[in-house]
Amino acid sequence: MSDSTKTTSPPSPSVSQLAFATKFRWVICALLFWVTTANYIDRGVFGNLAPEMPQYLGLSKAYLEAHPKEMRELHAKHDATTDIASCKQCKDFIKSQVWDENYWNMQVVFSAAYAISMLLMGRLMDVLGLRWGFVLACAFWGLASMSHAFAPQIGSLFGNAVAGFYVCRVLLGLGEGGNFPAAIKTTAEWFPKRERALATGLFNSGSNVGGILVPLALPTIVAVSIGGITLGWRGAFLMTAIIDLCWIIAWLAFYRRPEEHPKVNAAELAFIQSDAAEPTVKIPWRNLLPHKQMWAFAVAKLMTDCFWWFYLFGSPDFFNKRFNLNADDRKYMIMLIYVVASVGSIAGGWLAGYFMKKGWSLNKSRKITMLICSAFVVPVMFSALTESKWTAAVLITLAASAHQAWSANVFSLAGDMFPRRVVGSVTGLGGMIGASGGIVLFFVTGKILKVTGNYFPVFLMASLAYVGALVIVHLLVPRLELAQIEEKPAA
Repeated sequence: MSDSTKTTSPPSPSVSQLAFATKFRWVICALLFWVTTANYIDRGVFGNLAPEMPQYLGLSKAYLEAHPKEMRELHAKHDATTDIASCKQCKDFIKSQVWDENYWNMQVVFSAAYAISMLLMGRLMDVLGLRWGFVLACAFWGLASMSHAFAPQIGSLFGNAVAGFYVCRVLLGLGEGGNFPAAIKTTAEWFPKRERALATGLFNSGSNVGGILVPLALPTIVAVSIGGITLGWRGAFLMTAIIDLCWIIAWLAFYRRPEEHPKVNAAELAFIQSDAAEPTVKIPWRNLLPHKQMWAFAVAKLMTDCFWWFYLFGSPDFFNKRFNLNADDRKYMIMLIYVVASVGSIAGGWLAGYFMKKGWSLNKSRKITMLICSAFVVPVMFSALTESKWTAAVLITLAASAHQAWSANVFSLAGDMFPRRVVGSVTGLGGMIGASGGIVLFFVTGKILKVTGNYFPVFLMASLAYVGALVIVHLLVPRLELAQIEEKPAA
């Protein structure tokens, strides 16, 4: 090993020094929690509105008017005590014709855009730095989220209202992919390895808080009137832009690099930088691709991220289809999923850290935690079979919570196996590959619903995915060894 690539371990701060250390790194963690919450609010509003969107947009009424004879014949086979507009079977049929497949195809294009964004945004954070790179990403996705309020007008340029939502979902995906590469890079910059999984779990729990706030607040926001004008579904998208703008102001006010921050004293800085020092080098993306560590991270994301997105985008529609629940009726079940999942996110990071404090190796601690998580996902297949809406909610809740605990440890794999300076690129590249799993799953989900009208095959895939992913990760990196990258000293 040349002198330019040698690493040295700085002396760890003593117990007495730590007692006087500032704790400003947790303020940064709080900002990451906030922006992740905002990210998932922006992402989740559309999914929670989706089951009722055909009515909001007038698509159901238009289909009834265009196919009166077909609908009368279909309704004759259903409940004769109701009219066509009130018949659940008729509403489900119309929705399947004008919306369902379109909705999941919108998630396909969102995921494709998100995958591209994960690739580009990770690199952008490495090049621009976190202060302005994060602001650029948040501003972009905030404007994209707000644009959903004008989707029918955008769609009129392409011939129909639905087309406008495709455009908005693409723009949102291109912006939202910046959050996790930036957040993981910030965590690697501000936290030593021993606290990194916990910090990741804490900020990642913001995705659950976003999932809680959307179904809770959405019925109220949709019904609010200002000056005699009802905000409606459009108002929900306009509110997201306000949340994003407030975060941008806070980030610019509080973020600096640890060594430049006036709120960080010498003891805290020594603790943050207590891991082995790393050389200053340039590492092109092509030097990341040959490493099995890169593919272990990517496979863990590829096989599991899509199911978290499925819970986010699909749970409102699942409860609407399976149990005929409207936005008010299903909101507590959706909230339950995310309330408990937020605990899982924090617990996943804590559990790995607990095992390490017991003297377990990083490898054993991380993988045993991931094995426990994968075991808790297996029963989710029964949510599509039970006749009880609350049983289904509990099973999905258990799986979502386990996913968040899993995710906290998967994100930490990037910091475990790669030098800090390339964590943003690793996370972006791996996330891009992982997001392609969502493209496949959502396309398949749309086809499954069109043919069977049943979510069971999707839940079955979720049950098996995590155990399979862990097996592959272990085969690729049995010891979680640090990637030995060919490095070129910086000029």
